[in-house]
Amino acid sequence: MVLSTTDILRLIGQNPPLISGWIDLDVQLQAAGFDLTLREVRKFKTPGQIDFSNVKRRVSETELLPFDENESVFLPPGAYLVVFNEELCLPRNIVAIAKPRSSLLRSGATVETAVWDPGYRGRSKALLVVYNSAGIVLEKNARIVQLVFMEVSNPLERGYSGVYQGEL
Repeated sequence: MVLSTTDILRLIGQNPPLISGWIDLDVQLQAAGFDLTLREVRKFKTPGQIDFSNVKRRVSETELLPFDENESVFLPPGAYLVVFNEELCLPRNIVAIAKPRSSLLRSGATVETAVWDPGYRGRSKALLVVYNSAGIVLEKNARIVQLVFMEVSNPLERGYSGVYQGEL
């Protein structure tokens, strides 16, 4: 079951809240989700390494791309790491998936994300890919993805406990 506006608002009002750090609840709350906003953009500097057991896992190092005096950043075609303003605190019976906002897609860019597992807490990051050969301009706090929350059929006894738990 996908959570409605009413469900999301109820969970935002709990302690700890489902989502914190939002900018404008009236704008970001959608009929079947919540828009996450852009805190920062980072450029990849080193290769990453992924293996089966995570023993050799090494995520790529990144460099912050500053916003200009108009609080925007021009991004030529390429891959970037984006950090969202909002922090999540998912209960053990809620999972979340994000999809790019249609305006981003219509501008030749997309965001790829992993699944937010039940029990995850933190400020998430995602992959932004700019396909448009002319690039894209993003403003600080732009709404770039819609997070959709779903209830799992059976609450987990133990929620997410991976390396990204509590990331800021």
